[in-house]
Parts: sequence; C-alpha cells; structure tokens
Amino acid sequence: MSSAEDAAGRLRDKVLADPALILDDVEVMKALVAADEGRRGKNVVDLRAAAMERLEARLARLESTYNSVVSAAYDNVAGMQQIHRAVLTALDPAERDAFFAALTGPLVAQLSADVLRLLLTRGDVTGPEPLAEAVLATPPGWIDRYLGAGRNRTARGVTLRALATGGEAAIYGKPAAALRSEAALKLDFGPGCGAGLLLLGARDPDQFRPDHGTDLLGFFAAVFERAARPFVR
Repeated sequence: MSSAEDAAGRLRDKVLADPALILDDVEVMKALVAADEGRRGKNVVDLRAAAMERLEARLARLESTYNSVVSAAYDNVAGMQQIHRAVLTALDPAERDAFFAALTGPLVAQLSADVLRLLLTRGDVTGPEPLAEAVLATPPGWIDRYLGAGRNRTARGVTLRALATGGEAAIYGKPAAALRSEAALKLDFGPGCGAGLLLLGARDPDQFRPDHGTDLLGFFAAVFERAARPFVR
C-alpha cells in the first residue's frame, strides 16, 4: 500500500469514527456538495444544498440576534454600575456645600453628562437666579413650563429630549450653545419645598434620546431627591 493510500485510509477511519468532523465544517460540506453536483450534472436539483443555504442564513440571523442580546446585556450592566456609583456619590456629602459641589464633580461623568444643573422652586424670584455654581432658584410653575407641561398635561418624572439649538442660556450659562441633548429629572422634595429639577446636558445628540429607557435615571432621581432634602429646605 502506497503512502497516499495509507493516508487516505487513516482519514477514512477518522471520519467514520467521528463524522461530526465533516458535518460541522461548513466549507468542507460545501465542497462535498459542489463535487456531488458536478458528478450528477446541472439538471439535477440538489435539495440538500438549498436546505443547507437556508440553515446557514438562519444560523447567521441567530448569531446576530445573540450578539445583539449580549451587547445589550453588557450595556445594561455598565449603565447600572454607573448609576450605582452616582447614587453613592449623592449619598456621601454630609454638608450642603459639599452636596452642591458634587454637581460639578464626579456626578457629571457618572451620569454620562457634560453639565448638570439643579433647579429649586423659590417664591421670591421672578426667573432663574443662581444659588451656587450649578444650582438655580426658579419661580413657582417655572419648572413645569420648562418641561412643556400645561393645564392638561403633567410633566413626566424623566424627560429625554434633543436640544437642536442648544440648551437654555439662563440655565446652563456658557456651555448652553454646545449642548445637543438633555435629560430632565423632576424631583419632589416634600411638603413646603416645591418642585425641583435635575438637568443633565450633553454635547452628544444621541446621549439622551426620547426612545431610550428611563428606569435607571428614574431610580437615581428617587434617591437624589431624598439625599437632597436636608440641603434644599
């Protein structure tokens, strides 16, 4: 027996022992089907090849779906971790100045924003007036008007929207012109305090889109308003 025959025999024995070596290899199966078609001629319809093509297409779709699900899961985990860090940052300050300072510190990056603004309701102002670097006082009703709420419409807890022409300069100051999206978190500081609003401004127009989920931001807003109550009364 020649060396070629001996090698062919060993290959045959290996395939017979484990047919999956061939069946699981798409390229090898394609080559075998093509060789079979050539031997039988072009006028013979090969249903196996057609079935294989359909299975390959289905497998490709399943792989794409799987990759999308895995990617979304990783994004969700990353988003949860960011919000958890932001929650810890909001809960950490023991004094008012330190709490307000956090709005220009680590909270900005932890909330995936470029600028934060906290709006408080005060009865002694006629328009937005600064109380601290990132904190402003606004008159009663101003927050609902800013969110587009009216007599027959109540502002949602979390509003995500585009800022096609930039943010409002009276709120954001110099960074306003560069902002292209915004998350608005309406806050309830309890009786006697009026409404509050935490604004997250971003330069990226896709950072806060209306079709994005708001559960994590809603959770953060609930924690933030409780953490802020001792400092805004």
